[in-house]
Amino acid sequence: MATTTPPPRKRSSILRFFVYIANRFDLEEGKEDELETIEYISKNVEFRGANLWILIFAIFVASIGLNVNSTAVIIGAMLISPLMGPIMGIGMAAGINDFDLLKRSFRNLGVAVFIAILTSTLYFSLTPISVAQSELLARTEPTVWDVLIALFGGLAGIVAGSRKEKSNAIPGVAIATALMPPLCTAGYGLATGNLLYFVGAFYLFFINSVFISLSTYLIVRFMKYPKKQFLDTKREKRVQTYITVITLMTIIPSVYLAYGIVKKSIWNEQARRFVNLEIQSPNTQVLTASYHYNIPPKTIEVSLIGEQLSEEEIAQLNAKLPGFGLEETSLTFLQSGNGTDLNLLRNDILKDLYERNETLIRDKDEKIALLENEILADANTRKLSVEIAEEAKINHPNLKKFTIGRSLMTDLDKKKVDTLLVAYAQFSPEPSKAESKRLSDWIKIRTKADTIALILH
Repeated sequence: MATTTPPPRKRSSILRFFVYIANRFDLEEGKEDELETIEYISKNVEFRGANLWILIFAIFVASIGLNVNSTAVIIGAMLISPLMGPIMGIGMAAGINDFDLLKRSFRNLGVAVFIAILTSTLYFSLTPISVAQSELLARTEPTVWDVLIALFGGLAGIVAGSRKEKSNAIPGVAIATALMPPLCTAGYGLATGNLLYFVGAFYLFFINSVFISLSTYLIVRFMKYPKKQFLDTKREKRVQTYITVITLMTIIPSVYLAYGIVKKSIWNEQARRFVNLEIQSPNTQVLTASYHYNIPPKTIEVSLIGEQLSEEEIAQLNAKLPGFGLEETSLTFLQSGNGTDLNLLRNDILKDLYERNETLIRDKDEKIALLENEILADANTRKLSVEIAEEAKINHPNLKKFTIGRSLMTDLDKKKVDTLLVAYAQFSPEPSKAESKRLSDWIKIRTKADTIALILH
């Protein structure tokens, strides 16, 4: 049977389509001269002078942001941080066999990390706010997403750095990969004596740094950047061996650690899914569930309230663990009460809430009534002031201005505050003592007040 081939026109259309797509993804378009890119990254490796001061100030800003739980402040600190320079320098140096640049990048990164942790430790030792906020706690343990963000963020950073027109991609990578907050959290761990926070945060920084360097190395090799040439071939081979060994010593452990992070993330997700789907009962309620992956054996610890689960039910739940990919996992329960009636518990909680709300409402009603009385008294006083002024003018023709109001008077000896009626009168010419006393006595009778304060002008 004869085979048919696609018409030449159709074949050429498919070929043109793939060529079009290939051109769209061509990294050579808009590419900066390779030596210029190498020089650009090499310059940003150094940490001295202004770069070092900028790092210190950025660490202070990031530490304050973590301390007060302000995401905006943390983002601002990551924008001004110069930490990306030596990390990309390590990847570039490994890609072009530049051992001098590799040593310089490692040395400067070490200085930057030391200064950053020292600065954040100093801040968290002095700050009065010692509680770990949610922004800080989020940097104490890496997840699989942190690995992926560092890898793809690093790829975006080196591609942007190799362009003629520099974009804002590198600051964006610094924000996305979050290099600053883990170092600040490590400083918090040292300042508070919490070594678990220090190790977890530094581990996160290490993973981010390695995968940014790895992505830089991959792009440099993919784009065939020129390798450093040596006149001495023996020295060239020795340098290549050093770089290969250092690269493998850095990448292999980090890949293994990243694999462990992926396994832990999957286990945590499956464990939560198991608790949500399987541990359900009308008469039993899950209060809390905690997941312990790093403590062998892996354990799911569930606190229950209500009717206690029987040994048979617990055995059935343990038997379902492998179906969720939770092999070598232990399921333990903390059960309270002997058949606690959940409906009764809910009624008690609602009753307690009702009584508390009733007390709050009563207190607010009393405050509202007091304020209403004060407002009413002030309104009556203003109305009375106009009436008394008109009557006072008849009795005292020389009276030019008059007002009356209520004021608070503090007795400093008795430490008592009382309300006093105050009258202000302006005469022209100045009244005699007798006329002033006559006005004061008349105001007392008119307002039915025991005492008043008369101010004459």
